[in-house]
Amino acid sequence: MIKVLIADDQELIRQSLEIVLNSKKDMEVSGIAADGQEVIQCVRKNKPDIVLMDVRMPKMDGVSCTKIIKEVYPHIKIIILTTFDDDEYVYNALKYGASGYLLKGVSMDELCDAIRTVHSGRAMINPDIATKVLKLFSQMAQTNYTIPVEEKNIESLTKTEWKLIFQVEKGASN
Repeated sequence: MIKVLIADDQELIRQSLEIVLNSKKDMEVSGIAADGQEVIQCVRKNKPDIVLMDVRMPKMDGVSCTKIIKEVYPHIKIIILTTFDDDEYVYNALKYGASGYLLKGVSMDELCDAIRTVHSGRAMINPDIATKVLKLFSQMAQTNYTIPVEEKNIESLTKTEWKLIFQVEKGASN
């Protein structure tokens, strides 16, 4: 049984999702939350497998909630379910550990399939969102990003740390 927490500030959305998900044999709604602070409380209390998270909610947005939940409960999977496809929301939600990003235009069957997919350890991203992510990845791969470092921090590096830096510069990984 997949335990799902529904987090959305719109009551109609919460109730509709709860009815549909509870009708599935392999899913149960373990809690509902109307704002970001309620989400954190419900996660602590109910320990869901999946959180369906809206982005824009009062008191704390879904991206901030995602970051907090993943820091404390890394095994809990989060699917962002929203009407917003703003680049900043998408990138930050994925950066902080969301396993899925879906737009509310998906059908209920697609949503249930996404929940099952994410629960199995895979990711699910709306095709329009995937296009944005691939464009960003392509830009990052073609750009030489540098990280500014203060002079005083450079002076304190040990010989071993310098060796590691030179290996990373050559393209080595851990």
